[in-house]
Amino acid sequence: MHRLMGRTVFRVLLWPVVLTYWLARPSLRAHSLGYLRRVRPGAGWRDGLAHVRLFAETMLDKLLAMAGRYPMERVKERGAEALHQQVKSGQGAVLVTAHMGCLELCQALAEQRPDFKVNVLVHTRHAEAFNRILRRLRPQARVDLIEVTDLDMALTLHLAAKVAAGEFLAIAGDRVPVRGSKTVRVPFLGDDADFPVGPYLIAGLLGCPLFLMLSLHEGEGYALEFEQLAEVVHLPRRSREAAMAAHARRFADALTERLRRSPHDWFNFYAFWDQVPHDAHDPHAAHHV
Repeated sequence: MHRLMGRTVFRVLLWPVVLTYWLARPSLRAHSLGYLRRVRPGAGWRDGLAHVRLFAETMLDKLLAMAGRYPMERVKERGAEALHQQVKSGQGAVLVTAHMGCLELCQALAEQRPDFKVNVLVHTRHAEAFNRILRRLRPQARVDLIEVTDLDMALTLHLAAKVAAGEFLAIAGDRVPVRGSKTVRVPFLGDDADFPVGPYLIAGLLGCPLFLMLSLHEGEGYALEFEQLAEVVHLPRRSREAAMAAHARRFADALTERLRRSPHDWFNFYAFWDQVPHDAHDPHAAHHV
């Protein structure tokens, strides 16, 4: 419908779908409003509907971005200077991201800079299948997915080689791991919440810089925002847990600042402040990656 009739008609036709989904999923309503009221006290059902509608429209933009058909004149960059300097240095870094906006647009950034290669680390064993889909949608894509459910020595050496070659590793900082309880609890929007330590553990093992990379809706397009969180991630053996918690808190604070500006852009529709790590054998575990 978007291809044939444009975005305005698409948006009109999207509303019955969003309304049906909203009415049929009481847990979705509860989690959406529970989050929104932390950012905007007094948020009501209209805010919840707007939250789900923005998520639904963003799904279209994700497909357009992966296929190379999103109009890039609608995308702005902020804070990318330090990242560009890192690219020029010839050493890669870890990019900690969140489930916000349309991060698939980062592949467009990668294609604009031939020396910027991104590897997305995911907790799902279907990474190779996703890579085949990405190649079919956009053969020249400079984004690969790497499955990191088990971070063993072989995988660590593989990631180290990529960083040494100037490639970047992107990993979500707002979803708990599929396996185990590798999290730290830090303040976030009024209460303590569990955040994964994966981004900081990997950056610490590789001894590389840590950058924030987020996507926010802005006007009729998006802003890709970058921020250097650490020049080098050090995890002292005797205070490793505290060091990872400090990095997670810095990430949570940066996330909070963006969510105050664009609250509908966060797409974690579950009990974020009361979550349980997911068992690797759970067939639905990949949903939370």
